[in-house]
This record gives sequence, structure tokens and C-alpha cells, in this order.
Amino acid sequence: MASGDASVTRTKHDVRFHPVVVVDERHPRGRLVHVVTLPEAGGLDSGASHPASLCLLTGFELRFGGRPVALPLSSQRVLAFLSVQERPALRAFVAGSLWLDTPEERANANLRSALWRLNRLGPRLVDGSNGNLRLTSGLRVDFQEVSSLARSVLDHRASVEDLSFAEVSLSGNLLPQWYDDWVVVERERFRQLRLHALESLSEQLTAMGRLGQAVEAALAAVASEPLRESAHRVLIKAYLAEGNRGEALLHFRGFRDLLSHELGVEPSPRMAELVRELQPQ
Repeated sequence: MASGDASVTRTKHDVRFHPVVVVDERHPRGRLVHVVTLPEAGGLDSGASHPASLCLLTGFELRFGGRPVALPLSSQRVLAFLSVQERPALRAFVAGSLWLDTPEERANANLRSALWRLNRLGPRLVDGSNGNLRLTSGLRVDFQEVSSLARSVLDHRASVEDLSFAEVSLSGNLLPQWYDDWVVVERERFRQLRLHALESLSEQLTAMGRLGQAVEAALAAVASEPLRESAHRVLIKAYLAEGNRGEALLHFRGFRDLLSHELGVEPSPRMAELVRELQPQ
């Protein structure tokens, strides 16, 4: 925490620092505000470590040095929007997407204000060169990291070490309390990616004989979407690989009853075939 006059800008090894307000939500007395000194925008060389990380999977949280940073909602929305873009986005596209019902001139002004507030925090978070906006490469974003892991699992490119921790990593939902149109679309896209990755993870772990982890991954998919048959199928396969025929049959019957009660339909023939030999004749 900075001491003395928080308005004083400091210099160390030719890197300029300035004060930033951060909020410690975990303090036993409640919200505790600190003032810390962080490098100014553009004050870090390209090889310096970036002190910022952005969490979108349990709600929005920007952190500097492990501590949450208070940020206006408009700046939060800009950071979140850029985080889900796969390539740099035109300024006009960002402004128009975030302020749909606002005149173009006002939307552009809102974007400029949000970017100014972001980039005065310290290390530059958004690069606005060539009329495009993108997050700077040093900013760690959990949504991007988990999406990358999910795709590597689906493509069978994940390492054995990655597979060991993938079930825990493939959790959470994108900005669960945000209801902007673009968030709803991206949330569903991410949900589908995550569910497919969990199912693939369970099948890969089953094939490797790591059956306890396979069951955990399948259960995570089932918990996320209880009516998703493909998730239940990989769970039954894992049970059968363990030799737990009774659990496999009981789970099938439970899922069959759930489908009948909620949707009035039966499991697919592909699902029924998994336990056909276990059913009493």
C-alpha cells in the first residue's frame, strides 16, 4: 500500500509509477480500499511481466497484483467485449455493439471515455492502433485460457498434465449476471464448447484407464445440463469401464425417468444400447 501523499508520481529505473485505488473484498472488516503504485501506461518495456488479470467466469473482476480494481461499468463492458473477440475489432463496431440504442456520435464518445478510464489505471490494457481495438497481449483472461484448453481437449492436443486438471478448469459460466445480447450469445457458445470438452475429456480419460477422473468429468457435464443425453452416455461408459454395472443401469433408469417427466420422451436407441445386456429379459 502506498504511503504518504497518494498523488505523488514516483520513478524507479526509468519506469514511472502512479497511484491506483484497489478494493480488498476479502478483508474481515468488509471492503477495504488501498492505494497502490503501479507502472504508468506505456511505462513497461515489452519484456516486463503484466500485473493485470481479468476474470469473466464467475462474474467480472479485474485484478492488479492479485487485488481487485474498482472499474466503471462502461469500462468493464469494453474489456469484457474485447475479451470474447477472436480478432481486433473496429472502434465503430465496438461502440455500436455496446451502445446499441445510442446515436453514433454519443456511442463513440462513450467508448472514448471508457478507454480513457481503462488506460489511466496503469499498465495499458487496450491497444487502439490502426483504428482497431484489442486487449494487450500481457493481460491474462480466464475465459480465453479456458476456451483454449477446451479446444485443445476437443482436438486431442491436450497434454497428460492438462487432462489431469481440465475437469476443474472447465467450470464456470461467462458473466452469469450480465444480460446484454452479445453476452447471452457468447455465454451459450462457451457453454456448448465447455460441455463438449468435458464429454471428450471423459472419453479420453476412460480410454487411458483413468476412470475416477473420467467419472468426475462426466458428472461435471451432467451437472451443467441434466437433460443432455450425450453427457449421460459418457458417464455410463465410464461406469461400465469401472465394472460398476449396477451404477450404470441405475443411472440409465434415472435419466430415462427424468426425460419422461420433463420432456415426455425416451432415451435414444444409442443410449439404450449401452445397457441393453444389463436389462432383465
